[in-house]
Amino acid sequence: MDKHTIQLKEALEKLYVKYNRRELIRPDPLQFAYRYSTQGDMEIAALLAATLAYGRVEQIEKTLDNLFGRMGKSLYEFVRNFGSSQRQQLLDFKHRFTEGKDICDLLELLKLVYEKNNSIENHFLSGYNEADDNIISALGRFCDSLLATHSARHKTVPGRGLRYLLAGPSAGGASKRLNLFLRWMVRDDNVDLGLWKSIDKAKLIVPMDVHIFRVSRMLGFCRRKNISLKAAVEVTENFAKIEPDDPVKYDFALSRIGIIEQCSGRYRPACEKCELLEFCLRREN
Repeated sequence: MDKHTIQLKEALEKLYVKYNRRELIRPDPLQFAYRYSTQGDMEIAALLAATLAYGRVEQIEKTLDNLFGRMGKSLYEFVRNFGSSQRQQLLDFKHRFTEGKDICDLLELLKLVYEKNNSIENHFLSGYNEADDNIISALGRFCDSLLATHSARHKTVPGRGLRYLLAGPSAGGASKRLNLFLRWMVRDDNVDLGLWKSIDKAKLIVPMDVHIFRVSRMLGFCRRKNISLKAAVEVTENFAKIEPDDPVKYDFALSRIGIIEQCSGRYRPACEKCELLEFCLRREN
């Protein structure tokens, strides 16, 4: 690494130590997975929390409190026993344009996943290839297989709501919420769960939200003007130059700059205390 990259890595490590702590997870929806202790409960909590992580943070928290309250003490048992009674409990659920029917369709698919593969991890691994450059193809196979199962089971095209919850690479977006889920599952530190042991964290893709997009452009890691999967790949490749074995390592810490420090991308006096000021392309001249 050249001198600039070494210095940037040192700054990122300071941010990692500063922010990558369990007590700083809230209001991140990952907090809900830590309410549970078994892998089945935590997998389901994490997937639902990630897929519903859109909109205002406060509303996401209320939504997940509501949903998990309806599902009882064990999400795993709720899913394994999913039927008409469980469906009735969720039909009037709503989060923005996600309705109870959409969540029921997803839980029905998860029931089939557990019946066939015993875990979401095993189902994901059925489409995972270690030879792939990154996780994108496996994520696509995961989402497409679930949507195809729904189509075959109901003899109809999946509704917009379910397709949004399972918006993989073929949907055309950045797949931010599902890449976030994979980060939680695969990485293992004070923040991320690390429940999945068979996937190489070097293949993960940065979950591209507005905060990471802004910081990445400020660091010169992204030349694109809009959030997209291509932008996420470009940013991931730049982080891989710093941390090749763990390119999404700094994702949580960098998102805190936007969420906690309220970085807007414009210089202000508070920027003088930021570890990244020296590397920020928008710093005051």
